[in-house]
Amino acid sequence: MTTTPMRIGVIGVGFGTVVQIPGFQSEGVDVAAVCARRQERVDKAAADFNIPTAYTDYRKMLQEADIDAVSIVTPPALHHEMVIAALDAGKHVICEKPFAMDQGQAREMWQKAEATGLTAMVSHEFRFAPARAYVKELLEQGYVGDLRFVHTTLFAGPTQARGPRPMAWGSRASEGGGFLGALGSHYIDGLRYWCGEVTAVKGGVFTHDTDRLDPESGQAVSSDTDDAFGFMLRFESGAWASMSGSTAAPFGPGARIEVYGSSGTLITPQPGMNPPPDGTVLGANFDSGPEVRELPMPERFRPFDDDRDGRLMAFRLLLQRFIQGVESGTSPGPNFYDGFRCQQVLDAVRDSSGSDGWVQLER
Repeated sequence: MTTTPMRIGVIGVGFGTVVQIPGFQSEGVDVAAVCARRQERVDKAAADFNIPTAYTDYRKMLQEADIDAVSIVTPPALHHEMVIAALDAGKHVICEKPFAMDQGQAREMWQKAEATGLTAMVSHEFRFAPARAYVKELLEQGYVGDLRFVHTTLFAGPTQARGPRPMAWGSRASEGGGFLGALGSHYIDGLRYWCGEVTAVKGGVFTHDTDRLDPESGQAVSSDTDDAFGFMLRFESGAWASMSGSTAAPFGPGARIEVYGSSGTLITPQPGMNPPPDGTVLGANFDSGPEVRELPMPERFRPFDDDRDGRLMAFRLLLQRFIQGVESGTSPGPNFYDGFRCQQVLDAVRDSSGSDGWVQLER
């Protein structure tokens, strides 16, 4: 018995052509339509990936294209209207992070998805990176005992002197840009995945490098988004976490996550901001002895090789869950509820930055 492949439309041809479209096609999903605002860009994407129909209006795509699902890979300021329109059109949705502009939008999208019964997930694929998935399993097996504290650092920056970068949506707060949402959201989702629900947040966001160039005029302009953050989280379980990072840190070493429990420690170092497709996990506990050593990575966390982009393996593993969700009528995690809870933390970090106090999260 053969089944008809899922047919999907992709909105956005920036990151969408780097990870999403290649990932969909590798997993047997029929990318039947693609949409972007600029005709020349969407035509190129359609030609490069042999996609039969191209649109410059996502509403027209939702009305006309023969698709089952939509992948939204646009700036966050557009997510809410596009998600609601897609759900109203009866389409399953996979949406890029950061999920929303604020928790009000995130709550509405989550509740809308719940009401429709459609499969709705957020692209927090870092959960499925081999090292992250292995740490999750080790925590569930009790490797560190009772989880007490997680310390995360993310630091990167230029390795040589440079002038202002071109202005883009990621440098505009009005479009949902900023380092906290772009990368911090991935790591916040990972902490929730490992530690459970967050109850309180205290911290701040900061901006160091504001100089940009308008790519069309060449004129100097300014960014109004954060490029650094630092905060603490309290969890229902009693565990704590701290996270700090910046993209304005010359020669920054990348990312490192340290997990401490009552009887052991786990560490995942990585050379960049994104988890690599192989990954390393170091650990020690009272049973293994005092030396922190590399733990052999089980092959099941790396079920295939895909070296086209370091993020593709994790995204394809997330996509497999999305396909299973559509087939079973469920929304596996990371779903829109996870996106809402992550957005609450993002909002709380920013609110705390203004008040210099703890922000309590509502359920």
